[in-house]
Amino acid sequence: MKNLPKLRKFSTFLNTTKTHLKNPIESSLPCNFKRSPILLPHRTMPAARGQDLDFVNISHSYLINSEWDKLNKLVSGLTPFRIKHILLKTRKDYVISLEFFKWVELKNSELNTLDVISIILHILTKQHKFKSAESIMRSTLETHLLELDFPRKVFEALVYSYKMCESSPRVFDALFKTHAHMNKFRNASDCFSWMREYKFYPTIESCNAYLSALSSLNRTDIVLSFYKEMCRCKISPNVYTINMVVEAYCKVGKLDLAIEVFKDMEIMGLAHSVVSYNTLIKGYCSKGLLSSALKLKNGMENCGVHPNDVTYNTLINALCKEGKLHEANKLFSEMKRTDVAPTIVTYNTLINGYNETGNSEMGIRLFEEMSVAGIKADILTYNAVIMGLCKEGKTKKAAYMVKELDRNKLVPNSSTFAALITGQCVRNNGDRAFQLYKSMVKSGCKPNKATFKMLISVFIKNEDYDGAVEVLEEMVKRAIAPDADILSCLFNGLRECGKEGVASDLFKEIESQRLIPEGFATSV
Repeated sequence: MKNLPKLRKFSTFLNTTKTHLKNPIESSLPCNFKRSPILLPHRTMPAARGQDLDFVNISHSYLINSEWDKLNKLVSGLTPFRIKHILLKTRKDYVISLEFFKWVELKNSELNTLDVISIILHILTKQHKFKSAESIMRSTLETHLLELDFPRKVFEALVYSYKMCESSPRVFDALFKTHAHMNKFRNASDCFSWMREYKFYPTIESCNAYLSALSSLNRTDIVLSFYKEMCRCKISPNVYTINMVVEAYCKVGKLDLAIEVFKDMEIMGLAHSVVSYNTLIKGYCSKGLLSSALKLKNGMENCGVHPNDVTYNTLINALCKEGKLHEANKLFSEMKRTDVAPTIVTYNTLINGYNETGNSEMGIRLFEEMSVAGIKADILTYNAVIMGLCKEGKTKKAAYMVKELDRNKLVPNSSTFAALITGQCVRNNGDRAFQLYKSMVKSGCKPNKATFKMLISVFIKNEDYDGAVEVLEEMVKRAIAPDADILSCLFNGLRECGKEGVASDLFKEIESQRLIPEGFATSV
């Protein structure tokens, strides 16, 4: 099709310049430019004559009377040309059309050519059977993933058969939405551009599906550019759209623009939802503007929008990170007082918060309260409680909690072992900590850099340099580079106890793996 633009590198809406919000299409066209829509091309199909006509009429008669046994005897006479005529003859009854299409697919899928598929898609979308249409679109596209120009061929097939099938623009909308649901962003943006050439535009629901897919993969740059393109094409957003745009601005750190869009909702005639408020509250919290976040939360109540568990959890999490446990607990009490049920996220956040301040007793109290409230603790809850106990050296109580895991059919993970190792390191028990490390590896859990650093530090503190070297060798084996300060301490200790040869061999091994930390040479 001559009029269709070439395939884009990734997304039509993604700007390659540094200012990600500027629309590349807008920058290339004068503001008063109006492009005339391209006339929709179409192909005519020759009428069925002679034997073809007889076959179509007989098949149609069998089909509408559900005489599948008789139809089965005609399989050898099927051709794409005859199938298309049968589908057009039954297009007023999408059920019969779809049954016939599926029957052909079972008998000989090669007969369902792209032209045949385009006709059944027109039939289904004209009757608003979008799920069935999108299912066929998805399977068709998935079988041709390696053909880069196949999405364009699908679009062309739909364009050329559009008038013949007396179709509706929703067929293109369904195609755009299918690309979005498949996370094929380049194909979706190309489809949008091709649609726009004929003045066809996706519905707001399909646009939201595209924005949602982009947002889930953190493609906020395209989210914002596509939203600008929606506005230029006069596709009216709804609350769900605006919530995603506000979230995108918050993610890229443009809180001022997020606030502006949030305020513009009233001008657009859109009422703020609890999600709208929660999104902006999260944006404030991410910037450390807790007073503004709390003010907005109080404001939403004045506007008749009641905070939910997400509202409270977001604020409690932000307050805990700032070490403001008193304020967090006040919100927790308010939450229960206003009949907003705390969730496992609420409890996990508070338990973590109290543990960070060295108050494992309060963490245990909250853990017990969860059980009374009928909220089942998960592995994150147990890990938080165990870490709180271990940080205070209460390893026996922590061991009891580990036994609880098995009773509750929960499996210890890397964080569980890291907490237990922390407990032994707090008690300066390097050998026991290293045994836990071995159990950790044996169970298939992967230690991180912080765990290794903690282990090496406790061995150095106990002047057990052989133990520290053994841990460092494990670290190198896993291609994890040690910190310059910890490595310097170890090498200095080895030299002081007359083990310069060990230090030299160790240095060569680390250097061969290219794991020498920056600044180490100057610190030796």
